[in-house]
Amino acid sequence: MSNRINLRQFQQQLTDRMQAKGQAGEQASTLGIQIAGDLWLVEMDDISEVLPIPSITTVPFTKPWYCGVANVRGNFYSVVDLAAFMGQAEVLRDGRSRVLLVAQKFTLNAGLLVNRVLGLRNIRTWRRSEAGGGVQYQDQQGQIWRQLNVSMLLKQPDFLHVES
Repeated sequence: MSNRINLRQFQQQLTDRMQAKGQAGEQASTLGIQIAGDLWLVEMDDISEVLPIPSITTVPFTKPWYCGVANVRGNFYSVVDLAAFMGQAEVLRDGRSRVLLVAQKFTLNAGLLVNRVLGLRNIRTWRRSEAGGGVQYQDQQGQIWRQLNVSMLLKQPDFLHVES
């Protein structure tokens, strides 16, 4: 079995199973992730793939949150430690940490290092609110999940200037 997860194929398989059980229309199009100790949601359309941490070549004279460059099937991706970028402790690179490859629609080859991928989430029944300029959700267990706006992240001047 391949180490990489094809999210679109997984989502389609999950949707097919849900429809087979009579739950049509309850598509899960949001991926739950953990960054530092916080729970986040990222839209499936915003990422193309989830990978175990590939071999990363460090780049000198860059900011501490910039992990380096990874070669993924012949394409180079800049890899950013999201927790460190957000001012938290660096992601512990273990068997649970993953790199989310940003979708091609953003025309930027970037990988986002996260602590864990928690699986698909159906947020239709969750309570939505806006706080501090961002969107967050509360699930049935009362946990708070923040929405990761990949488009806004990629437009941040700090994100685009990795040199120290």
